[in-house]
Amino acid sequence: MRALFSTSTARVAIVSLAVVVALVLQTTVFPHLAWRGVVPDLVLLVVVAAGLVRGSQFAMVTGFSAGVLLDLAPPADHVAGRWALALLLVGYVAGRVRRDVLPSVGTVLATVAACSFLGSSVFLLSGLILQDTAASVPALLQVVVAAVLWDVVLAAFVVPPVTRALDRLEPESLLR
Repeated sequence: MRALFSTSTARVAIVSLAVVVALVLQTTVFPHLAWRGVVPDLVLLVVVAAGLVRGSQFAMVTGFSAGVLLDLAPPADHVAGRWALALLLVGYVAGRVRRDVLPSVGTVLATVAACSFLGSSVFLLSGLILQDTAASVPALLQVVVAAVLWDVVLAAFVVPPVTRALDRLEPESLLR
């Protein structure tokens, strides 16, 4: 008897649910906990987790889709497409870390830090290029540092559940 859902359909459903939950928390709960005006990027952490388990191609599609949602979700006040570009690049970088086995804790934290730096920098630099922000470069650097710190701290709560869910869904994919 065939399964009701294929593995790829279930994988997309799990990642979609994780992105939506992260997006809702990021836009509703975490603005109340902002540190120096910076909110942790839970959506970025879901994209990193998808990249670590499934590779670049899956993570790039996830990152672009999640970025478009983040660009359009209220209270977005920037030119649409900036987060889509940033999270697409994050998905590529996180997916390149993927090996035949799940990475160590240190590798995951380094990947989160690098991807957070990359994603925040691309988003903020695209704002400068598009004249979508009036902030100075030193102020933007402070935002990037705060974003990296937030994301590294919260990585322990977001990345393991997402990677575990995808790993349980398709554990043999790690050996391919």
